[in-house]
Amino acid sequence: MSTISLRPSALGRFVAVVLLFAATVVALPGVARAAGSSGNGSTDRAMWVWDTTDPGAIVDLAVATGITRLYAAVPPNVGTSPQLGDLTELVRQATAAGIRVDALGGDPGWVDNPTWVVTNWLRPALATGLFTGVHVDIEPYSTKAWSTKRATVVKRWLTTMDTLRANTGGAPLEADIPFWLDQVPANGSTLDRELMRRTDGVAVMAYRNTADGPDGTIALSAKVIRAGEDLGVPVRIGQEATYLGDAPTETKQTFYGHTRSAMEVQLSLVADAYAGSPAFAGFAIHDAAGYAAMTP
Repeated sequence: MSTISLRPSALGRFVAVVLLFAATVVALPGVARAAGSSGNGSTDRAMWVWDTTDPGAIVDLAVATGITRLYAAVPPNVGTSPQLGDLTELVRQATAAGIRVDALGGDPGWVDNPTWVVTNWLRPALATGLFTGVHVDIEPYSTKAWSTKRATVVKRWLTTMDTLRANTGGAPLEADIPFWLDQVPANGSTLDRELMRRTDGVAVMAYRNTADGPDGTIALSAKVIRAGEDLGVPVRIGQEATYLGDAPTETKQTFYGHTRSAMEVQLSLVADAYAGSPAFAGFAIHDAAGYAAMTP
């Protein structure tokens, strides 16, 4: 999840998969109570949508699986983009189904020119009047500069978030963060907390296909949940459904190849672990194409 470029799509498979989901979704633990809910716990779920070319299939999938919020990828200068029509239709159908849609964007290069981001991405996205909030996925740690000039990159990342926050016009601002940012110092604190202080919520990318154990989702997300509790910032726990590769370090990060029933067992364990936390805001599934391709 690193660039504004839309991901390769499997949305052509949505219709068949959604019909299959609709027939089985009520039997899956956690999903039946998810539809139409909000607030703490597994009852509130979001989904990243990088390819918005089939709005009907996306909304059908969201309705069938209890998704209450979409992070929909928005290109720069969306007002003159051919994608505006698809986004408009996506928001229309999602709104009719009671699903919120936030503008999704991000690129590691954003930290080098936040003014460009405001002028060419943020303001045009908000000017459409389509989106309830703003969700960014910047990931500057994926660049060479993260290894060679980390302090500079950290400073620029925080400056970018400050600049975005100052220009949202009151729209909620959320961000994706990896689980390990508590290990990065920033402003006398840690980078995860400094980013959270600049947002209205975060999605922590604690990508594991097992909930328990020292390398499971619960352990990886625990410090971010604690930071959310301390700072009063909601935290969604991100879970991966797309193909990442065949190496053990890649397969453990995704539910690709698993069934949705098996995924729900693990999500229920995570939700139970954080049932008493005021910071736990549910889950975020990456992404729509991968999630649609999963079998019940």
